[in-house]
Amino acid sequence: MPAYDDRSDIRAVPVHHHPSWAEDTPEWGIETLLSHVGTLTDPTTGAITTPIHLSTAFGHPGLRQSTGYDYARTATPTRDVLQDALARLDGGAAGFATSSGMAAVQLVVEALAQHGSRIVALEDLYGGSFRYLQVLKEEGAYDVDFVFGEDELRTALQTPAALVLIETPTNPMMATFDVDAVAELAHAAGALLAVDNTFYTPVNLRPLEHGADVALSSGTKYLGGHNDVSAGTIVVADPRLGERLQYRINTTGATLDPFSSFLLLRGMKTLALRMEKHEANAKEVAAFLESSEHVTRVLYPGRSGMISFDLAQDVDIAVFLESVRVFTFAESLGGVESLVTCPSVQTHADVPPETREKYGLTDRLLRLSVGIETAADLVTDLRQALEAGAAAAA
Repeated sequence: MPAYDDRSDIRAVPVHHHPSWAEDTPEWGIETLLSHVGTLTDPTTGAITTPIHLSTAFGHPGLRQSTGYDYARTATPTRDVLQDALARLDGGAAGFATSSGMAAVQLVVEALAQHGSRIVALEDLYGGSFRYLQVLKEEGAYDVDFVFGEDELRTALQTPAALVLIETPTNPMMATFDVDAVAELAHAAGALLAVDNTFYTPVNLRPLEHGADVALSSGTKYLGGHNDVSAGTIVVADPRLGERLQYRINTTGATLDPFSSFLLLRGMKTLALRMEKHEANAKEVAAFLESSEHVTRVLYPGRSGMISFDLAQDVDIAVFLESVRVFTFAESLGGVESLVTCPSVQTHADVPPETREKYGLTDRLLRLSVGIETAADLVTDLRQALEAGAAAAA
């Protein structure tokens, strides 16, 4: 692991932990951990479900005395329960819940990479992540080196860096990476490795177990699972990194509010079951798309519920998107309801066309977030929408 940059001008703020909901659970399987997140965290009442503590201020017993809670930006009981759960699910030393997935990306970059240092990032990241890093590069805040594919990543990491940011699979091209191999390359270059695990979640991949230093995600997606909460998550392997993140998030305030923390805990309880159904449905949908004459390319990593595909030229893309009924034409992903997105005009609209073309993101590529509906209904819906699009283009 690279040397920890402990700048003397940064005063560490200890990571706050709620009295654990599962002190004796290191051997529990992930399904058990998930179903018990937040259970019995209020010993006073014995409440099965974590209470929502909406208070922003907490009284002090006396001068220079604290109950452990002072102000909501620093810590709240509900968020602490969530953050403990996140850390346990990813096998990390500390977890953090932010106000959005992009807030999580920003926190990781600006807290863990010194201003002016070199960042190596995949070029085919989620459009919002690419846009953010591109702005940092243009402003001269960081030396950001965008790379495409494993070979370019390997070449870039022959030069020292501070931080490496990858997704696996990538959004929306579904390219996967061997986290163990990337971690070895990153650490040899003196860099920390951060893995955006939004698509797989800890059910399918626990990046810290494969050498990553940081696992982050948009909790808005699969973790929440119901399209009703915006959140970001971060888990780190090294407690010193946790102290650094805690200082920065306490300073900037991009924390998750108590009600959203409760919603995320609620959603996580069924994550394992939902991921199983998402994946089973996605495999059936992918098989249908592979067989369709109206589809020219299908990108599916074989796990989770995300699929991308290219429509053939004989399909009117606008009519297809207007014709779906079970799927909804919308941004975001990971909810129980199936969604279809057109990345070139939605999630990746700010990525230059020549960059999108370089890694194969065409204007006819669509991304599916396959939900938990009846698989046959999803296939029927796609079939009729493809036929409607083909009829319109004829």
